[in-house]
Amino acid sequence: MVSINHINIVNNFFDSRKDGNYKRTVIACFIQAVYLLELDRQENRSPETALAPKWFIPFKYKLSKTLIDERDGSIYGAILEWDRSAAMSDFILIRPSCAPRAVLALRGTLLKGPTYRRDIEDDLRFLAWESLKGSVRFDGALRALKSISDAYGSNNVAVAGHSLGAGFALQIGKSLAKQGLFVETHLFNPPSVSLAMGLKNVGEKAVVVWQKVRAMVSSNSAAAVESGGGCSNPIALNKWVPHLYVNNSDYICCYYTDQAAATSTATATGGGGDKENVRPRSAANGVAAKLFVLSKGKQKFLEAHGLEQWWSDDLELELALESSKLNKQLKSLYSLPPSSTTNRQ
Repeated sequence: MVSINHINIVNNFFDSRKDGNYKRTVIACFIQAVYLLELDRQENRSPETALAPKWFIPFKYKLSKTLIDERDGSIYGAILEWDRSAAMSDFILIRPSCAPRAVLALRGTLLKGPTYRRDIEDDLRFLAWESLKGSVRFDGALRALKSISDAYGSNNVAVAGHSLGAGFALQIGKSLAKQGLFVETHLFNPPSVSLAMGLKNVGEKAVVVWQKVRAMVSSNSAAAVESGGGCSNPIALNKWVPHLYVNNSDYICCYYTDQAAATSTATATGGGGDKENVRPRSAANGVAAKLFVLSKGKQKFLEAHGLEQWWSDDLELELALESSKLNKQLKSLYSLPPSSTTNRQ
């Protein structure tokens, strides 16, 4: 298990003027807590020996609710809320403006224990249709995000996920945006490939494969468009700006890293870190996002796709303000699988 210096991160997290990148680190820790909640459950750890609390209690958050897949009892998400009592005990009288009132964190695939079957089912669902709307977990996560948005206001909550969890977070965040609720969204290594990509050599650049697949396959055969699924208010949708964090060596999400995007460098330890708080220019077609790209040369897949890389305090990220391919991918979330595949399993 990777260790981090919680004290330094907490101190910087509570000082919103220092560096916006610390928020990225804390949110990544919350997602790690969800992975550990499921592993704690599988290992039958007691509250005294559980590992998950160590990843949110130091930041003055408490576990409010776990999202459980009733089919196998696995934990795939959690709601963490600001713990005012714990903060007061450390003489933190006011919640920092950078700290959300509540965070919905969603984990990715765990290839351990009974949960791997349902995790893989959703992985395959996304690979085949680029949509997770037919999943039981999509409905549960959407209800959870809607509930905390209603309770605290959408401007006081956040949703975050890693890998498969990022796919869920992206799609439920957009679902609320279409309703006029704009929730802060952080996505780490979000999936961006189709089933055809999985049939190719994983060493081939995803962007190259994607171009070949799109040339061969009609978009009409990929997914059926949801009835009434178009954004009824594209101007309002543009107010929702998700943050995507991708590694250029991660073939699962490297499709997002289009070289046509305009980029600027932001270093986590330097003055550029506050660029995470800068609103990007609006895209021409009404869809906006902030894409942070990490490039470290050639890396092994597990390293490039791992969550722990986002805890580092020496990251150098490129901020993509606009990307035609990113916008296209976001717009594709309006699509649903054919009606025959939307039945709950």
